[in-house]
Formats: sequence, C-alpha cells, structure tokens
Amino acid sequence: MIFFGGRKKVDMKKKGPQRGVKLQPLDIIDGFKVRPGFYNRDGAAAAPNGVSFTIHSSGATSCTLLLFRPREKEPFARLKYPEAYHIGNTYSMLVFDLKIEEFEYAFQLDGPYDKEKGLLFNKNTVLLDPYARAVTGQKEWGDRPESDEGFVYHARVVENNFDWGNVRQLELPMEDLVIYELHVRGYTKDASSGVSARGTYEGLRQKIPYLKDLGINAVELMPIFEFDEMESARVVDGEQLYNYWGYNTVCFFAPNTSYSSVVEHNHEGEELKRLIYELKENGIEVILDVVFNHTAEGNDDGPTFSFKGIDNNIYYILTPGGGYYNFSGCGNVLNCNHPLTRRFIIDCLRFWVTEYRVDGFRFDLASILSRDWNGEPMAEPPILHEIACDAILGKVKLIAEAWDASGLYQVGNFPAFSRWSEWNGRYRDDMRRFLKGDAGLAGTAITRITGSSDMYDRSTRGEDASVNFVTCHDGFTLYDLYSYNMKHNEKNGWNNTDGDNNGNSWNCGVEGETDDPEIEKLRRRMVKNAFATLMCSRGPAMFYAGDEFCNTQFGNNNAYCQDNIISWLDWNRLEEYQEIHDFFRYMIAFRKEHAILRKSTYPASCGLPEISIHNGYPFNNRTDYNSRLIGIMFAGRDEKNAKDDIIFYGMNAYWEPVNMQLPELPAGKKWKVCVNTAVPYKDGLDMEQFTEFAHNSNLRIGPRTVVILTAE
Repeated sequence: MIFFGGRKKVDMKKKGPQRGVKLQPLDIIDGFKVRPGFYNRDGAAAAPNGVSFTIHSSGATSCTLLLFRPREKEPFARLKYPEAYHIGNTYSMLVFDLKIEEFEYAFQLDGPYDKEKGLLFNKNTVLLDPYARAVTGQKEWGDRPESDEGFVYHARVVENNFDWGNVRQLELPMEDLVIYELHVRGYTKDASSGVSARGTYEGLRQKIPYLKDLGINAVELMPIFEFDEMESARVVDGEQLYNYWGYNTVCFFAPNTSYSSVVEHNHEGEELKRLIYELKENGIEVILDVVFNHTAEGNDDGPTFSFKGIDNNIYYILTPGGGYYNFSGCGNVLNCNHPLTRRFIIDCLRFWVTEYRVDGFRFDLASILSRDWNGEPMAEPPILHEIACDAILGKVKLIAEAWDASGLYQVGNFPAFSRWSEWNGRYRDDMRRFLKGDAGLAGTAITRITGSSDMYDRSTRGEDASVNFVTCHDGFTLYDLYSYNMKHNEKNGWNNTDGDNNGNSWNCGVEGETDDPEIEKLRRRMVKNAFATLMCSRGPAMFYAGDEFCNTQFGNNNAYCQDNIISWLDWNRLEEYQEIHDFFRYMIAFRKEHAILRKSTYPASCGLPEISIHNGYPFNNRTDYNSRLIGIMFAGRDEKNAKDDIIFYGMNAYWEPVNMQLPELPAGKKWKVCVNTAVPYKDGLDMEQFTEFAHNSNLRIGPRTVVILTAE
C-alpha cells in the first residue's frame, strides 16, 4: 500500500477500471475502505457492499462524514472526503462494509464565515443530511429535554423493501373530491378513539372503516415530515405545550417517527406506507400538507442543523445584512426559486409520489413559493411552473394556500399554469358571514356556491380551481363557529393575543356551552346548514375532521400548541351528535350521487339552464342589501342513467320563516324534499311530511334553514 498523509491508497494490481469487476475500494481513510460514491444519488444510498454518501454545497471548501453508533453523541469515525471525491459542488463517497443497522450519520462542512454575506460555515457544526430518509433522536413524542443543549440530529439509512404490489394512483377527478383534513396524532390520541395504537399511523389505519362509511374520498394529512415538536415547547398553567401541528420541518424526506406505533429502525416509513396502501384499497386518496416556505432552523437565534450550515445564502432569502426575511411568520423563508432549492423541492415531491404513492400536496403559505431571491412576487415563478409540468407529478393534486404571513394574498390569481387549485379563503369568509345572517352577502353567496366565477374563469381554470371549505385546522371547528363569538386562546399562553380576530362566528345567543335546548337546537341547524351548503357548492370540498360529530376546541381558534383534548378528537361526541354525523354521511352521498352539483354535465334534455337563480320566486336573480333568501337550481343529464338531474338548493339565512316559490318543472315531474335542516335528521325519514307547502310550488322555509329538493 502507498501512504498519502492520513489516507492510504489501495494498490490495485491492475491499473484503471476493469469491466465486469465489482466496485473495489480505492482508498483507506481511518481504517475504512472507500471509493468515490454515486454522485447522482443524493443522501445515503445502500449498495451491496457498502453505503454511498452524497451531499451538495456551493460554498464549502471541505466535507467530513461522521459515523455514530446508534443513540451515541460522539462519532466513532470521521471520514474527510478526498479532493478526488469532489466533483463540482458535490461530495460523494462509498464506504465499504457498513451494516446499516449499526450506525447513524451526519456531515460537517468547512468554509468561509461571513454573516453579512450569509455564509455560516463552521467545521465543528454537525449537519443533518437534507435528503435523509430517517432522522434519529426523537422516536417518542416530546422525549427530548428542552435543556439538552448537546442534542443534534443524525440520519439513518433506510432499507426500502415495501411491496406495493399492483396498487395504482386512484386519479379521482379533482372536482369530485370530498377532502377530510386531519392531524395524525390528534385523530386517535384520546382514549375515546377506541384504537389500539393511539395517535399513530396505525391508529389512523384502524379508522379506515369509519372513513369509508362516512364517504370521504380523500384525506389531507397535516404535516407528517419529521418536525420538532419541542420547538418553543413550554409549560403554561401546568400544561406542557408543544409545536403540535408540525409546521416546522426538520427533514423533508423523512416521515415523523413519533407517529409510528413500533420501532422501525432502518425501515422507517413502513407503517405509513401500510396506511396509504389500505386507504387506496378503500378508494381514499392521500394528500400531504407540505411546508416548503420555511424550516425549523428559524431566524438568527435559531439552531443551525442543516441548510444554514450547507448553503445558508442559497437556501434562504436573506436581508442585505445577512438576516432572514420572515414572510412565513416563523423566522425564515426558503428561497424557493433559486435553482438549487427548486431542484430540492422537485426531488422531494417526486420522492413522496414514487416511494409513498401519495396523490397530492397542499402547499402551506404557498404565496412564498412565488417570491424571487429578493422576496418580490413573480408573475411566473419557475418553481410553480416546474411542479406543474413535471412528468412524475403530472397527475397529482396541487393545492395552494394562496397567501403568506406578510400580506401577499393571491386567492383567485395564484400562478396556476393550468394545474394548481387553491384553498378558497374568500369562500370560507363570505359563506360564514352569509350563513350567520349578515346583510349584503346574498349575491356573493350565490357566486361562491356556483363556483366563484368572479375569481376562477371556467374557460382557463376549469371547475376544480376552488377548493371550498368553511373550516380547517386553522380557526374554529364547525361546532365552535356557532358556539363562540370570540376566540378563547388563553391556554396558549399569549394572553389571547394569538389567532384570528375575524372568525365570522356566532354563538347563537350564549358564549360557549349551554343547557338551553333551543340554542343547542339552533347550533345543530347552523352546523347542518354550513355542511349542506358546502356539499352543494361547485368545486372540490374540504372539511375538518371531527366536524361531523361537533368536535370542540372550547373556543380555541389557534390550537397549534395544544397536545391534549383541546386538539384531540373526542369520539364520545359521536354518540352525542349521531344525528349530525348521519347528516354529514347523507350529504356526502347526496353530492356523489348528483354530478351536476360538482361540475358541468351534458345539458338537460328538458331545456332548463345548467344553473339558474330563484331568489324568492322563479328566475329572480336580483338581490339587495337586505336579501337573505337565495334559491339555486342545477340541471343537467345524469351521468349514470342519462336522465335529467334537477336539484334545487334554498337557503333562508333570515331569523323568520320566508316563502319560496319554486320554479315550474317539466311535465310529469314534481319536487321531492330531500333535506330540511330544521328537522332532526334520521336515515330514511320522509322530509316531505315535515316541510310546509302553500300550494304545490310555494315552499315555506323556516328561519335559518336550508332545504334541498330534487325533481322526481
């Protein structure tokens, strides 16, 4: 052997590469046989005789690979990459004879330190691989002491041998989706959930029969990438608070291990894959809530554990002095339109589609993805265009939360490239106000229900651009929306200053819980009104898990830190509010049965227009400031039996009964009442007998009531 300083050169008997010969070591570093690795395979990639470690940095002058025994803080090996293993801005090294279950790994990068230029290289900082498939250190939820200043993230090599069989992407039409947003931990963490693995992927899997019976066909999982629940952890009034929601990503390629019910060392993600597999087998798509607008490294006072120490001036949008812009409200902003960050994001999305078979993504604070390197909005952001046109991502759902924390509100004009849908925040706000009886909203409500044509031109955006919702994780639950006039976030520890101050809620007469049966009856009716309206609105529909049985957060409209019954679903309420649950199930089935509610179909053979307005009497489309009664008729050809399908939606948001003259139907047809929210719902109940008619076509709609009729 020939010696080269601290590195030994392996004396190959034959010079140059040999065809058909298995990869052989070229060097020995600190006793480990090595050779250049797989430059096109990012992160750690297992090979038959070793592991390749690849990392990119534009500014680093050297790179060292650290190997740790599991759960140990000090490395048992430090392998500095030889210069010959450095091509362009990429370091890659194959280390032979490593058993993946016997080590964890990290990197150290050396280079210039100049804070004003955004250069934060420090050869002593331990850095997590941005492409790590598993992150070690926090298997159990909240098990890292806040005082553990020596805590650093390590990565683990993951063996990917999950057999997907013949499972395929469902590719459900976007406009047909009924999306169910949920938090993996909170969904089953309470004992009332009745599952054996509470608060985990497995616990959620055990709820699939419930989801299928409810009728939803897509779940939107709040962040499941590895995140730091201990970020900003604190105790308030004796209650331990966490960063519970998970909008502070630590690693974008790794699933959150604390959501697994079993130890999955070197097989991380298998339990999540089983969950996704069975959801698909039951006709339910999986949409991930992804956070590409910022990371858990925070601002100048935040930790350096990954991007900051790799290429801080590339991955983050920096101020002229080297600080961090904060359009996210969380300390930093990813520089999403830099070519390297764009590549990283595309790689990540492709990974989750190919390795986990997810069906779509909801992008948190997506307006940040439209900002340039200086933080200015772009008309045609490259990252949004690349995502829209990528071959692997060609049929996945792309949903934008089209605003950010610095006032860039793009609902209705988010750069779509004919692919992007949007959370329609204006639908939420306008419909909340109309449903509780605010004046001046009738015309706007009609526009929202019929597809928000003022925001989404059907000819250019189609019928799936507007994701309609009344509730989501951020804000009141549907029950709380009609139980509280004001937010009650005192338990968050910020003196009730956090959270939205404009929730457009109404307590129906009493703040919070009440024993008054009339108020409780009204609240149930308001909940049903909101959901019936949502199910009759054009565009994909979304609602928050637990709304179907009136789950409450006790007036907290910003429960991001509450890992307790405030955020957990209380499944005991399913029995108490069984009527509401059954009504939700009925309305979901009703929406599925009538395509004309979701989208355009073939024109009705009877000649009725696809959408017509009947505010009080037939074909009256006028409203004024005091209008609170609206009527919308949908007509088209049924997709299943090629017959005309005619649906009438009527809403009286006034506090007194109002008469509605129904439009005349074609010969041989008559109106049948399917929904009357003033009547307690019961499967199979004939609503006709509880609905008042003055003559055949004059319907009397009770106060604050929705009626839905079909032509039979």
